[in-house]
Amino acid sequence: MSFTADRLLLFGATGDLAQRMLLPSLCALHADELIAPDVKIIGTARSEMSDSEFRAFAREALEKYLPADRRGGMADFLNRLSYQTLDATTLDGFDDLARKVGTPARGLAIFLSTAPSLFEPTIKGLQHAGLDGKTVRMCLEKPLGTDLGSSCEINDAVASAFEEDQIFRIDHYLGKETVQNLLALRFANIMFEPLWNAAHIEHVQITVAETVGLEGRVAFYDDAGAIRDMVQNHMLQLLALVAMEPPSDFDATAIRDEKVKVLRSLRAVSGNETVTGQYRAGAIGGQAVPGYDDELGKDSDTETFVAIKGHVDNWRWKGVPFYLRTGKRLPQRRTEIVVQFRCVPHSIFAEKGARMEPNRLVIGIQPEENISLNLMAKVPGLDREGIRLRSVPLDIAMPDAFVGQHRRIAYERLLLDLIEGDQTLFVRRDEVEAQWEWIDAIRAGWSANGVVPKTYTAGSWGPSAAIALAERDGVTWNE
Repeated sequence: MSFTADRLLLFGATGDLAQRMLLPSLCALHADELIAPDVKIIGTARSEMSDSEFRAFAREALEKYLPADRRGGMADFLNRLSYQTLDATTLDGFDDLARKVGTPARGLAIFLSTAPSLFEPTIKGLQHAGLDGKTVRMCLEKPLGTDLGSSCEINDAVASAFEEDQIFRIDHYLGKETVQNLLALRFANIMFEPLWNAAHIEHVQITVAETVGLEGRVAFYDDAGAIRDMVQNHMLQLLALVAMEPPSDFDATAIRDEKVKVLRSLRAVSGNETVTGQYRAGAIGGQAVPGYDDELGKDSDTETFVAIKGHVDNWRWKGVPFYLRTGKRLPQRRTEIVVQFRCVPHSIFAEKGARMEPNRLVIGIQPEENISLNLMAKVPGLDREGIRLRSVPLDIAMPDAFVGQHRRIAYERLLLDLIEGDQTLFVRRDEVEAQWEWIDAIRAGWSANGVVPKTYTAGSWGPSAAIALAERDGVTWNE
């Protein structure tokens, strides 16, 4: 059923995600008049607060995390907010929550940002209070389980109350402009799609590098590790967007159909195609930082770095390796996709002494959103000692290309899509389960072979084995 919700219910409304992302995103949407004046936002969490106390809490978060030039009409935005204290582990209190929500004129959107252990009791509480039905949408924040089995349990619990077309599984990377621009780059430009295949592309690299350590996520991260925290969701979504076939249309069903085909085509990874690591004390940006075991306060076999050589076994990508790399305490904060094209089949300049380099497309996602295409160009001169060619970058910095446009928080687009009911940038159940199947097989291989993370110094690009993983194929990581 198509509707634009006039109630938004935020579970976990006092949490870190709400302060840093959700409330600032909603205020920015309000400032740009993108959400209707009658949309009410109800926050709920265990903390005891009145409406006025929650508004003061929200104001403090907005002043801390939202740029001043995007706080237009903040007082009016705060008037949209109300709050209801709730312990989601019991049914007590859900009736009071329902009264606080009231009767939506058009529909209710729910954003569930709580521990996964609370998903099932929360769903039961919503059903008990009548906060389900065809005019309700449910948005789930990750993590959606720790493996395929636990993910299925969560999805089954949600499916007991909501149909698939009511469920919005969020991956905030899909809300980033450059990620969305990947589709435009491929399918709106004639020069790329005919070359986007194994005949012309040698390999693809996807890197998600972080300079931070645990940052208060000790319990979660030590249970998850890099492969479940980053690869299972964000990186596999990026891979699917790079590798998918052209969808028939720009709509949720067509795009997600093509993504799940890619995820189901991922070849099982062999033992020599992964490297895991764990950082030790080092320095980043000239500042000394502790090792993972020091931050954790105990020894652990959890990986803080993982590199994987993957393959998509279909006609388009046969024989093209996809190198995935992510880690904490690396030298730079950087998320990027590198598409390395093959060399031209014959150089007409070879006898003139010119050296050729293959074209390379670099799609930067964070911290800067940009696209760079390296092209071969002639170095100016009279060429008396031969022709010299040089690789020259053709750069498109997204903020510069669209002057006057706000650099939006990724959650802005996703929250607006939730309110309006557009699932295109959300993840379908079969996608999640295909991702978990691939990840579970890798982790089972680690367990069977007794794989223990190799150590690397904080501030480096991970274990030397990760460099070897690529270099034995003649590939160098883009650094």
